[in-house]
Amino acid sequence: MKNARRNISTGLLSITVALVLVVIKLWALAETGSLAVAATLADSAVDLMVSVGATAMMIYAAKPADEDHAFGHTSAEDLAALGQAVFIIVSAGVIGWAAVARLMAPAGAALGDERLGLWVMGVSAVLTLGLVIRQGQVARQTGSKVVAADRLHYVGDLIPTLGAMIALVAAHWFGLTAIDSVVALAAAAFMVVGGFTIGRAAFDALMDRRADPAVIGGIARIAGNWPGVRGFHDLKTRTAGSRTFVNLHIELDGDQSLREAHAIGAALRRAILEAYPQTDVIIHKDVARDDAVRDEVAGDGAIRTAPPQE
Repeated sequence: MKNARRNISTGLLSITVALVLVVIKLWALAETGSLAVAATLADSAVDLMVSVGATAMMIYAAKPADEDHAFGHTSAEDLAALGQAVFIIVSAGVIGWAAVARLMAPAGAALGDERLGLWVMGVSAVLTLGLVIRQGQVARQTGSKVVAADRLHYVGDLIPTLGAMIALVAAHWFGLTAIDSVVALAAAAFMVVGGFTIGRAAFDALMDRRADPAVIGGIARIAGNWPGVRGFHDLKTRTAGSRTFVNLHIELDGDQSLREAHAIGAALRRAILEAYPQTDVIIHKDVARDDAVRDEVAGDGAIRTAPPQE
């Protein structure tokens, strides 16, 4: 619950920042007519919508498991991330189309008060940077994909925001209004790449793709070196939102008591959870293969190598 509260509070912070950015960029766009400012405005408007939806999804994902959702509601985070990707790609297309249209126009469109635009973009950059730093801290602490995806949006905002400032400077001091459209095109391309990256990660999670290979390798090292564990097999993982679900079969001495076997499995589970807090671990206990083969010796001396049983 502590991680859920951190995620939700960060979502509320992102909504507040996005709302402020939308208001001041609308003002700047009305005063300057800059497409680069429009690009950052579209980014912020999308971020506001997605942040609202993402925060609502994080609140839903924080609900505990129930009869209908035995593994919890964390997949809602992946649905939110997939929605974010769609919004980003659509808005990038709109910005790119407008930028091309302006570049192909017979005469470059004049911009308005570039100094006002610069001031607004500077304030936007400072607010965005502060939010990105906070989101990075929370994403590392909680492992939330939604917070990480939201952070990617705002990191993406920094580039077009700085680009808009360059475009406004070029237009004010050098009369190079075409740079405005070029910067808008670059911002749109960056948004498309980021959108596909987020969308692919969310789709993989919804399709039960395995966890990060580094996580799988770490769990395998812990299990392989754990006292009392003779071996392990069928290590399976899947991700859902910020959680990773782990299923693992460990092989134990078939002659030890059930209490001893349970103690080994419980201690191993605690070790995995300590190393990877955002995991849900289920450990199955099997008789070690050598013991299973010995116990399957038939009366006629034949050996049946049946697989270990629970």
